Amino acid sequence: MVTAPEPAIRRHRAPGPVGAVLLAMTAVGALAGAVGLLRVDADPRPAAAWLPGSPTVTASPATSPPTRLRIAAIGVDTPLMPLHLDLGGRLTAPSSFEKAGWYAEGTAPGEPGPAVIAGHVDSIHGKAVFFRLRQLRPGDRVEVLRGSAWVGFVVTAVHQYAKSAFPTGEVYGPTPDAQLRLITCGGDFDRAVRSYEDNVVVSAVMT
Repeated sequence: MVTAPEPAIRRHRAPGPVGAVLLAMTAVGALAGAVGLLRVDADPRPAAAWLPGSPTVTASPATSPPTRLRIAAIGVDTPLMPLHLDLGGRLTAPSSFEKAGWYAEGTAPGEPGPAVIAGHVDSIHGKAVFFRLRQLRPGDRVEVLRGSAWVGFVVTAVHQYAKSAFPTGEVYGPTPDAQLRLITCGGDFDRAVRSYEDNVVVSAVMT
């Protein structure tokens, strides 16, 4: 089995067993650590949770919601679907592996605060919309379509957090300017609990 080089992203891990975990997809494959090898899991069960904690509602979405996301550096060009919180207060997963989704009760991209966009990393069929998200680097461009206008962002950081130590306040907390959080799963896949162990979080600011 050939493995790819470790990506140059910052990792944050807590010692001890993984606590509150989240499922990356409805029917999951896996990334072995941070390499591009898929291990197929054939049991398609609904995801129990997508992201730990609850995103902060810092602004009401404008009348023109975001409808499309483009990230040229990793070949992403996808429609955006609205995402909502489940009964446990966690963001639900997009219903499609090929599309990303935005937290519709939170900040809309381009308004003050951290807008949240999430997508799957892979599925039983192969790569999903955010498979290459961890490859982004500071300076890469991200564009979100609202109405007839594209809102531009530039990546400032790429982090990988253990789900047991997910920094909810840092990722979802209010910001004075318009920012973006792109989130997917990463790290090892724990078959016992049917979940990835980490989250990949890309931060970007509006330009």
